Amino acid sequence: MKLSMSYCVRLLAGCAMLAGIEACEKDSASEQKTPPPVPVAVYTVKAQQASYFEEYPATVVTLNQVELRPEVSGNIVKIGFTDGQHVRKGAMLYVIDQQQYKAAYEQAVATLNVARANLSRAQKDAERYRDLGRQDAIARQSLEHAETDLEAASMQVSAAEANVNAVETNLKRSVISAPFDGTIGISLVRTGSAVTAGATLLNTISTDSPMGVDFSIDEKQLSRFTRLVGEAPPVTDSTFTILLPDQTVYPYHGHVKLLDRAVDPQTGTIRVRVEFPNPKRELRPGMTCDLRVKTDSPVQSVLIPYRAVTEQMGEYFVFVVQGNKVRQKRVTLGQTLGEKVIVRDGLKTGETIVTEGMQRLRDNASVSVGGNAGAGTTGSQPSPQSKQ
Repeated sequence: MKLSMSYCVRLLAGCAMLAGIEACEKDSASEQKTPPPVPVAVYTVKAQQASYFEEYPATVVTLNQVELRPEVSGNIVKIGFTDGQHVRKGAMLYVIDQQQYKAAYEQAVATLNVARANLSRAQKDAERYRDLGRQDAIARQSLEHAETDLEAASMQVSAAEANVNAVETNLKRSVISAPFDGTIGISLVRTGSAVTAGATLLNTISTDSPMGVDFSIDEKQLSRFTRLVGEAPPVTDSTFTILLPDQTVYPYHGHVKLLDRAVDPQTGTIRVRVEFPNPKRELRPGMTCDLRVKTDSPVQSVLIPYRAVTEQMGEYFVFVVQGNKVRQKRVTLGQTLGEKVIVRDGLKTGETIVTEGMQRLRDNASVSVGGNAGAGTTGSQPSPQSKQ
C-alpha cells in the first residue's frame, strides 16, 4: 500500500514530538533528584573570654531553729509575745500555771529547814558526847550512836537540798523563755490550753540573720567549692548572689559556710550552704530562689549564636559547613550569655556553622553561603555579656 507524502510528513513530525516530550521528562526528573543549594548565613566558631553567672535552684534555711515544747505539764496562763515577733534571748514566751510548782517548792524548802535543824541538833549532841568520851564519862556505844545520828542528819540535808533543786527546776521550767535572738512563729496553743511535758508543740523559733542558702553541686565541682569554704566576700573568682522569686537580685553577697558531710551516691551531688546577711529579714526559711555564682573563667570558652542551635528529643544540634554541604553535629551546651551560648563539647574553633536557613536543611544537604551571612559572621558579633 502506498502512503501519501503528506501522511509521511505528519508521521515523522509526531515521532519527533514524542521524542521531545520524553527528553523533557528526563530533564525534569534529573532536576528533581538534585535540588538546588539552600541559601544560608554562617558563623565561624571562635573562643572568647566569658564572664557569666551559673544558677542553681536553692532553698533558704535558718542556721538555728528550735521547737518549743514544755518540760512540765499544766495549763498555759500567759503568752508574752505576738505571733511572728522578733524576740530577744531570755524573753518570756509562755507561762504554765505555777501554783502546784510553787507549793511543791515551798514544801521542799520547809523540809530542808527541818533537816538543817536536825543536823544542827545532831552536831551539838555529837560534840557533847565526844567531850564526855574523852573523859570516859559515857559508854563508847552512846558516842557511836551520836556519830551515826549526825551522819544521818547530814544525809537528810543533802536529800532535802536535792529535792529543793528538783522542784525549783520545775518551777523555773513553768516559764518558757527564748533560747536565742530570733523570730517566733504562730503559736499553736492559746491561753488556757492544757499542755503535756515533752509532747505538746508550742511554737518554733529560728534565727533570722544571717541566713543560709542550700543548693547542690555536681561532685566534679567539689574541689572548687572546697577552696571557698569560710572565704569572706568578695572572693577572687566567684561572687554569690541570690535571684529572688520576684526576679530581683538580693542586694547582699554571701560566702560558702560549709559543705555537707558526704556525696549522695545516687545523684553524684553534694549539698553546699552559703551564708547571707539578712538585716531586713527579707529571707525567710523555706523560700525558694536561684543562687547565682559569678564565674570569671581563665580559660576561653567556645561561644556561638543561640539561633544556630536546633533541639531534637532533648538533644542539641548545629549544622557544620563542610565545603558546599552541611553535616548535622550534636553539641553539649553550657550557660546562655545574652544572644549567645557556651558550647562545652562538640565544636572546635575555626569550624563554620549555619545560623540562618536551618529549617530547610537536612544532613549532607548542599548550601550556598549568602543572603544575611554577614549578620552571622564573627566580625559582626558583639562581645558576650553576663546574664543578669
